[in-house]
Amino acid sequence: MENVYQTYLTFTLGKENFALNVDHVEKILENQEVTEVPKAPEYMLGVFNLRGEVIPLIDTRVKFGMSKTEITSSTCVLVITITSENESIKLGAMVDSVKEVIQYNSSDIINLPTVGKQNKTEFLIGVLRINEQFVLLLNADKIFSVDEIVELRAENFDL
Repeated sequence: MENVYQTYLTFTLGKENFALNVDHVEKILENQEVTEVPKAPEYMLGVFNLRGEVIPLIDTRVKFGMSKTEITSSTCVLVITITSENESIKLGAMVDSVKEVIQYNSSDIINLPTVGKQNKTEFLIGVLRINEQFVLLLNADKIFSVDEIVELRAENFDL
């Protein structure tokens, strides 16, 4: 089998380690001041301005069913690009801390066991084992459903 290396940015949410393919990560920013959006989904903290572009800011912990993010000096915003139905959308994903960039062979990825409801794990590609810790690999394009992406589109925000 051919060695296919992928590069991932690792970050934490609570005690869990996650990784996102660097192809999706545009920038890493400090915590951003946001403008709240009325009637936004619970996981959406608001929108912020990035060089004239309106970017929705997501509390990634809330999106993944965890407790709300507590802002600390290591809290970061990953500006990521997701693609859905041939449309690219930029959003800010708040994470507890950014760890490192890692490179792994795709054959090192462990498939997730299928237990119970499949739809909860559809945004996970698999798991990597790094120094006795598991890192969950995210599929950025599947974190949000089509309906949620419609809600997150910048043209929905009259700012």
